[in-house]
Amino acid sequence: MAKFFPLKVKDVYKETDDCSVVTFDIPEDLKPDFIYHQGQHLTLKKDINGEDVRRSYSLCSSPVDDEWKVAVKQIFEGKFSTYVNQELKANDILEVMPPSGDFGVDVQQDNDKTYLFFAAGSGITPILSMIKTHLSKEPNANCKLFYLNKNAKSIIFKEEIEQIRNRYFGRFEIFYFLTREQRDIELLNGRFTPEKIQLLANTVFDVNEVSDVFVCGPEQMIFMIRDELTALGLENDRIHYELFVSGLSEEDKKRTEEALAKRKEGTQITIMDGGKEFHFAMTKDYDNILDAALAAGADLPFACKGGVCSTCKCRVMEGNVEMKVNYALEKDEVAQNLVLSCQAVPTSEKVTVDFDV
Repeated sequence: MAKFFPLKVKDVYKETDDCSVVTFDIPEDLKPDFIYHQGQHLTLKKDINGEDVRRSYSLCSSPVDDEWKVAVKQIFEGKFSTYVNQELKANDILEVMPPSGDFGVDVQQDNDKTYLFFAAGSGITPILSMIKTHLSKEPNANCKLFYLNKNAKSIIFKEEIEQIRNRYFGRFEIFYFLTREQRDIELLNGRFTPEKIQLLANTVFDVNEVSDVFVCGPEQMIFMIRDELTALGLENDRIHYELFVSGLSEEDKKRTEEALAKRKEGTQITIMDGGKEFHFAMTKDYDNILDAALAAGADLPFACKGGVCSTCKCRVMEGNVEMKVNYALEKDEVAQNLVLSCQAVPTSEKVTVDFDV
């Protein structure tokens, strides 16, 4: 079972007006548990006004730095982000789960690859970790970053990005796209569009020379970039992405309705976790296994509850479930009966799920 550790906040500072960077002090005896690869995230937990609030944040530090840093952008009415940006101080204690996630590819020292990175706003956090790692550990690799923000003032990690460009001059190119501030170059004004991706492919990169592409931002942006690059000839498995979900699309709402329509009343649920079993019956109060299990007293790993982070994934051992949405699991994982418990609606009279995956 996923475990939280109490960690001391080593430092916290404002990167921009609405974004704080938190550095954790990892004791030597815990460092083996907190080894991570670029692109992974930490799940943080805090009791805020009597509520157990958890959120996952990508590590913006690189494994080569021997540091553990996350950036937390203030979200409107966001409980955790408000706490971090307005109250959290150095030497405070936060409960932290060891790094998880599989956004990223293996590093190989002799790679002479060209990597493309597309990020919007706080989507830069896992991307920054990747850029630093690949440039440091792959001396022949090249990175190109296309970074979308509202204006220059809102660019998270701008100074650090510029320092990386200076350090790896000739191997790292940056293109800032701004939506609310005019640039001299028309291409760099406004959001990413199919036309801009086509133009970039004609002028800035050659699809035939691109090894891997990483995209982090809103769903609409990610899938547009993916579709354009695959249309240009890039294999789908070379395009990696992590979603920052701001709301359910019409397709998601339809999928959710379809899942709920198949819902079985009073399903008998068995939870297997840490070698132990926990039994309860679904009630009308909850439509997904995670919420119902937590209400029944189970202690299970979770973070976003939005189908994004995969912290709550489990394997269906008996019975059937339908997921409302799934932003985290790959097709091959779903084929192995893995589901996100926060999105899993029971559709049979009995369901057994195993969290030891």
